[in-house]
Amino acid sequence: MGGMASTDDSGPIRLLAVRDTPLSLDEVFTAVGDDAAGGTALFVGTVRDHDGHGGAAVTGLAYSAHPSAEQELRRVAEKVAADFPVRALAAVHRVGDLRVGDLAVIVAVSCAHRGEAFAASRRLIDDLKSEVPIWKHQTFADGTEEWVGC
Repeated sequence: MGGMASTDDSGPIRLLAVRDTPLSLDEVFTAVGDDAAGGTALFVGTVRDHDGHGGAAVTGLAYSAHPSAEQELRRVAEKVAADFPVRALAAVHRVGDLRVGDLAVIVAVSCAHRGEAFAASRRLIDDLKSEVPIWKHQTFADGTEEWVGC
């Protein structure tokens, strides 16, 4: 994983990566720049200080990815690009140990119109979360642990 990124300036998929280094909003936003796009939707997922389901205090979090994660990310991105009038698309996900406030995932989509950009980015993050084999390991303040997404 170590920071490898797949870029392709000839098609709508401009940046896809699963990496163990900090994510950059500027990198993702720049990747989806397109003169024909009137709207760009950007979603940022961050590490929060509590579990989203039970509300327990989170003290540590790590993401792990299956070796096929980048291939599956490309499949998801290609489907979004085929189903929506995407001018440019990017998605990056972090793996490894993260702290509260760290960026875990960034997706961005540029389209001619804002409605299309919102819809495509929503599909991109939802499908990424449900179909790309990346798992979250949470450690709670009471010493318990939980795997999410397995």
